[in-house]
Amino acid sequence: MDSQKNEQQEERDKLHYVIEGLVPNSIRKSRNSKREWSYGYNKEFDIVIISKDGTLGEIYEIQNLRIGLPEKPKDIYSRSETLQSQYWEPFEFPEPLQKIKSSLHWGTKPREFKAKWIDYIEQEFDRREFGFWFMNNGEPTYITGSHYMYVQWAKIDVGLPDYRYANRISFLHWEACKADERSYGQVYLKIRRSGFSYMTSSEINNQATMIKESKFGILSKTGGDAKEMFVNKVVPILVGYPFFFKPIQDGMDKPKTEISFRVPASKITKNNMYDEDEKELEGLNTIVDWRNTGDNSYDGQKLKMIGYDEIGKWEKPNNMLKNWDVIRTCLRLGKRIIGKAMAGSTCNSQKTGGEEFKKLYYDSDVTNRNKNGQTKSGLYSLFIPMEFNMEGYIDMYGFPVLRAPEHPVKGIDGDLIEAGAIEFWENEVESKKGNSDSLNEFYRQFPRTESHAFRDESKNSLFNLAKIYQQIDYNDGQILDHIVTTGSFSWKDGVRDTKVIWTPNKNGRFNVTWIPKANMQNRVVIRNGIKFPGNDHIGAFGCDSYDISGTVSGGGSNGALHGLTGFHMDEAPVHHFFLEYIARPQTAEIFFEDMLMAIVFYGMPILVENNKPRLLYHLKNRGYRGFSMNRPDKEYSRLSKTERELGGIPNSSADILQDHAAAIESYIDKHVGEATNGEYRDIGEIGSMYFNRTLNDWSRFDITKRTNHDASISSGLAIMANQRHLYVSQKKEQKISIKFARYDNTGTFSKIIR
Repeated sequence: MDSQKNEQQEERDKLHYVIEGLVPNSIRKSRNSKREWSYGYNKEFDIVIISKDGTLGEIYEIQNLRIGLPEKPKDIYSRSETLQSQYWEPFEFPEPLQKIKSSLHWGTKPREFKAKWIDYIEQEFDRREFGFWFMNNGEPTYITGSHYMYVQWAKIDVGLPDYRYANRISFLHWEACKADERSYGQVYLKIRRSGFSYMTSSEINNQATMIKESKFGILSKTGGDAKEMFVNKVVPILVGYPFFFKPIQDGMDKPKTEISFRVPASKITKNNMYDEDEKELEGLNTIVDWRNTGDNSYDGQKLKMIGYDEIGKWEKPNNMLKNWDVIRTCLRLGKRIIGKAMAGSTCNSQKTGGEEFKKLYYDSDVTNRNKNGQTKSGLYSLFIPMEFNMEGYIDMYGFPVLRAPEHPVKGIDGDLIEAGAIEFWENEVESKKGNSDSLNEFYRQFPRTESHAFRDESKNSLFNLAKIYQQIDYNDGQILDHIVTTGSFSWKDGVRDTKVIWTPNKNGRFNVTWIPKANMQNRVVIRNGIKFPGNDHIGAFGCDSYDISGTVSGGGSNGALHGLTGFHMDEAPVHHFFLEYIARPQTAEIFFEDMLMAIVFYGMPILVENNKPRLLYHLKNRGYRGFSMNRPDKEYSRLSKTERELGGIPNSSADILQDHAAAIESYIDKHVGEATNGEYRDIGEIGSMYFNRTLNDWSRFDITKRTNHDASISSGLAIMANQRHLYVSQKKEQKISIKFARYDNTGTFSKIIR
């Protein structure tokens, strides 16, 4: 039993890591030391501190974001001394206070009554501000003030929400987004019915009821959905708040369009017009409302918080990314971020809002920041797999039951749990394997990986999605850091055109899965003063190049390079993509040199699209014209003058476009995903294509919009380069017919027989 509990604990801990030794204990804050840790981003230790009492305890790493929790207090609340009876339970709201409907009503109560309950009220404000510690099955557990307000005071459709471990992680992450002055907020890739809409509604009420002169907004996939969230979630939670959390409100108690925390205008009468002793009431002058969905929703507003619900489901003509560009300016005053976004969604198919959401999510990776310290989107991404937050598989302590327990455990709803969430998911997947679209929809609604969440409909793909996703699922189950190495190439001692050196480097632009042995590296053959590849029998490269270093807007597509081996008898893998490069360095010249060093190191030729010829000129001018392949679909004698000079292949010919797409399609069927016929691999064997970025690009490849698919272009060219023998024009065999005359020699003279 203990071993299974430890296994479940290890699985749960995958949502966060406790970082030991980042901050020496000698300089951690203790109650008696002089150092205090300030709420916000600590640059010295690269931690976002969410503690508000000046202490620093455990440091969690949630999706690569380091978060400093407060120090554990000496006295931690526990509902029981027995471990099994320690769990979250909402505190009862004292009945005498339930009868008080407003702060005005409180003002009429006797001094003795107020003195009796003031400590309770201040305690609730402290928990709201500083968070709350409680014992949970023997574990000291900290929840943020926002999370406390959610589980203690946010009445939803089923009453008060359950405490869930997954929600604790998301609230810790959200608090870090609020604390970090570099962040515009959180983008949460979630599963269906995770409670995100209610959590967002709770947080809007939590902040709006204590911040003055502010605006809070709500957007969803449609205006109707935003209104539904406002009317059926935000307003009821506010109505259920105790009087001491409710500011003075103008208008209806249950409004349909706007909550206004202002002092209602009073009618002047003969009885009050001369009343100088009447105390002037103060309101927050804060507003909460919702807007119809559109690219320019909330344009020109100054927002303290925006609740973005179902942002992965915005359908055309509405574009969530365009709206985010607008909202981002609403959350900023100059360079200072003054508001935050709480955004979350499951994901639609790529053509119905999923593509924009996917871009926003991956642009929110905290490991990829600009010089201002911000992610590309400004947001911080968070993904929690389905097994951690699946209804029916949460135990009484809020923890997920991932695998079938040895003995049934009591669920948070009181029912016994006999199976695990992962088994449930696997059984559903197995039952849907005959229907690709149904399976992909299930993956999007209940994803275990980010790849599941962004799956597309099979009818939208040019290639075999089933095989692509089989490969992605397999890759997601591997420790890719042990297979794929990131790094850089450089010339030895900085001297060009000598020997190329490979150096692993997490900030490098190259991802590789195979490095040739030393005797195979830098194989260059010189013929007539021109350098040729010495390993051209092993494999080849494909490249989608660019000519201009940057654009006016700072955008532009990436350059891409893929290395692929073919069939051979040498010491190297066969039919294996071993290199992926998808980047846009600061200058085109850096990109060209990257390409040159890669092909020299591997000693393999490269097939480049020749509509952007600067890379081809770069190779020729440096003496590497022999590395640049000619277009394989034409004989040398039929090449144009430029094609003979530089090599390369055009991208405008309809035949080339079809051949390129067919090459990718053929490779996927033969070498990606699970083998089904045993012709190229053993039946059931999974392919060795480990570059998920390229696999995902294949999954959404659109032959009419090739410029959006750098990875597909270069990988397809690599396949064509390795199959160049298939494209060579075959001379038609013609039978030579030699007719000999036949003669009749019976007479004096021979006669030709007609």
